Amino acid sequence: MHTKRFYWLAQLIGWFSYTGLIVFSVYNRNPADVDSIFLLNVLILVTSGIVVTHLQRIFFIQMGWLGMRLPRLIPRLLISSILSSILIATIDNGTDYLTGLNHLSSSPITISQMVVNVLATLLLVLFWNALYFTFHFFQKSRKQEISNLELAASNKESELKNLRSQLNPHFLFNSLNSIRALIDIDPKKAKVSITTLSNLLRQSLILGRENLVTLESEIGLAQSYLELEKIRFEERLQVEWDLTPGLENFQIPPFSLQMMVENAIKHGISNLRDGGSVKISALETEKEIIVIVENSGSLMGIFDLGVGIENIKQRLALQYGNGAEFSLKEKGGTVIAQMNFRKNETV
Repeated sequence: MHTKRFYWLAQLIGWFSYTGLIVFSVYNRNPADVDSIFLLNVLILVTSGIVVTHLQRIFFIQMGWLGMRLPRLIPRLLISSILSSILIATIDNGTDYLTGLNHLSSSPITISQMVVNVLATLLLVLFWNALYFTFHFFQKSRKQEISNLELAASNKESELKNLRSQLNPHFLFNSLNSIRALIDIDPKKAKVSITTLSNLLRQSLILGRENLVTLESEIGLAQSYLELEKIRFEERLQVEWDLTPGLENFQIPPFSLQMMVENAIKHGISNLRDGGSVKISALETEKEIIVIVENSGSLMGIFDLGVGIENIKQRLALQYGNGAEFSLKEKGGTVIAQMNFRKNETV
């Protein structure tokens, strides 16, 4: 059943059940008391109860109470319920007085009567709020479970896509050819390059099993990748790093930085006859952690950026929701890929 439909159905059933008990109790005591004036007051009580609790629900949503933990939520919920109960009881007593129900028109409403009405209404409002928040937490738990399953599936897909696109036969072929050319010219460097390639393969397999990895691990993976690419591009590839100290342990999705670097090489540097530069930055502001990859080149004429960019967007959306975003733009002959992580919303 649709959530909104269920909510309104629960409202109607709950309040009509409560007033039904009142009608039954009065009728059982004296059937003559269940007249048109009494039923009008009962209808007003139902209407005021539904309106006040619905306004209370809107207030919960606007104030962000639905996302609070119980220690912070309970006192706020208690105060809100008391105020709502006072309002409902005041409307109920007011209509009783104005319509002359129970002869209240000739006798003032006593404090004790008001307190009893408020307490009776408070029990109902607290019960209603308990049901509402229980249902909300249940729905939130289900959504989180679904999100976790999607994230797990996305992580697995990301690992497979990364191994197919980053370490595909073409990449390995180019790397091995570059290393083979070094064997006669510079055997020592060729040996180091084979070790680098081996480390890159091992790092990819290890990081692919994690939901989140440290920025330091991602930087290590990107460095290994760039070392191999420098064998192929030689002086045509210049690499610059601008890393703010203290961000080494910041958690990001695995392969996200490496995919950005690979994209910069594949669609940027490799298309330039004289090569260009790649700059990797990790910055911190008051509200965000920002990871940037800038490369020489242009987005003009590039219609397919491969699986990397879409993969990053999808995983950021699943992992952080609105707490992180990816952007890709061109500015003055430089392509800028950027991930922004809001501090108060990162996991």
